[in-house]
Amino acid sequence: MADDQHGLVFPSDEEGRRSTTAVGRAVVADALRPVDQVGARTAERETAWRGEYLLYFRRLVEAGLGSPGDALGIARAGLASLHERMRVLGDDGEVSLAAWPESGTSFDQVELEGTGERVDELLLPYRGDRLRGDEIRRQVDRWVEAGVVEPSVAEAVGAVLDNPEWLRLEGHTVAVIGAASEMGPLQALTRWGARIAAVDLPRDGLWDRVADTARAGAGTVVAPRAGAVPGADLLADVPALAHWLSEQPGTLVVGNYVYADGATNVRVSTAVDELSRRLLSSRDDVALAFLATPTDVFAVPGDAVAQATERYETRSRAAKTLGRPLRAASGGRLLRRPYAPGATPGVNDSLVPQQGPNYALAKRLQRWRATVARHEGATVSMNVAPPTRTRSVVKNRALAAAYAGAHRFGVEVFDPSTSNVLMAALLVHDLHTGGGPRHEHPWQDEAYAAAHGGLWRTAYAPRSALGLAALLGMGAARA
Repeated sequence: MADDQHGLVFPSDEEGRRSTTAVGRAVVADALRPVDQVGARTAERETAWRGEYLLYFRRLVEAGLGSPGDALGIARAGLASLHERMRVLGDDGEVSLAAWPESGTSFDQVELEGTGERVDELLLPYRGDRLRGDEIRRQVDRWVEAGVVEPSVAEAVGAVLDNPEWLRLEGHTVAVIGAASEMGPLQALTRWGARIAAVDLPRDGLWDRVADTARAGAGTVVAPRAGAVPGADLLADVPALAHWLSEQPGTLVVGNYVYADGATNVRVSTAVDELSRRLLSSRDDVALAFLATPTDVFAVPGDAVAQATERYETRSRAAKTLGRPLRAASGGRLLRRPYAPGATPGVNDSLVPQQGPNYALAKRLQRWRATVARHEGATVSMNVAPPTRTRSVVKNRALAAAYAGAHRFGVEVFDPSTSNVLMAALLVHDLHTGGGPRHEHPWQDEAYAAAHGGLWRTAYAPRSALGLAALLGMGAARA
């Protein structure tokens, strides 16, 4: 690992190496063990983890479908394994997360009041326009008809449109962890007049962006400060951040919007999870918020399976003619049907190999925490966000090309401005409805109000069309 080694780190072996592969493989095996011992043994013996990890992250979903208890058992075991394995590196060596020592950091608080006019209705930027009211309803209905979002998105967005006073989130403090994130809700929430506790690294450029957003908005933004520049290092400052956030007024919403490259993504996601765990144990009014990535494995409802099956079976004659030799030449890997007809639920596998096992583990960690916290009575907002042209995506040439060609397969890739507002509106809905409807099984909670961009309802298994989408989109991506 080339990451800067401080604070929360992967454990070291006898030779001082910190293997992300060993930890990822072991955590997945531990998560599977309560319900799928064969899968657990196979995972822990896997010798080509970086090439084969996709099979096991799919198996984690499939193994949890037997009963709600199975899904909960996997989530609990996965969280316990990661927390037991990760370490905190200090002057006296490595200790467990539970024994994370105080770093000596003590935060005071910076507070900024917005000077803009509060936006008191939902306005959705979309393709150069700003939709409002019935225009938003019609656009969401078009997305539903096209299979771009689940029908429950229309239900949730409609409730926010009917209750515009919800937007201000009166009585809440939303801790936006990863405040400068492209996919985070900072801009939308400040425009609506919310109170935000903004947490990001203490770097001038990041803080300048956060401060500019705060001043342009109509809410209140507070931030921790221990030095000249506001901010906090999640890898080192979890105990101090927990103290600071525990004193924030109103219902505290801990929103996880962090992202980093490679192994650091697992480290910062684990840090936010430990921060959330501490706050949940110290306060009885903590809600959690996450954005689930669409490029993961999800159980999906029968009507999504039915629409995808119909699209596969009614595809054009040209598509059928071209598809047969491609499937034959690729050994059945290209342009496969996405589900067995009639499956309820189906399993949508939209994992992207280029994102790697560390990304998959960081995002699965968030889903596990959402499952466990919801079961234990906390309000949880976790919605699948659409594929979005963020900087972190388009800097990967293969993903940028695939996104540019995705529309040819019925997948809509969103601009960040649209995703930001849509997902912030779903967050507002969840916080005012106790996390949305409660369902019998965790997979149904994850599927509610999912804005997957069409990946769940496309005619082909997403990964079987990824290469062709990238080929077709290569010119547009270069432009």
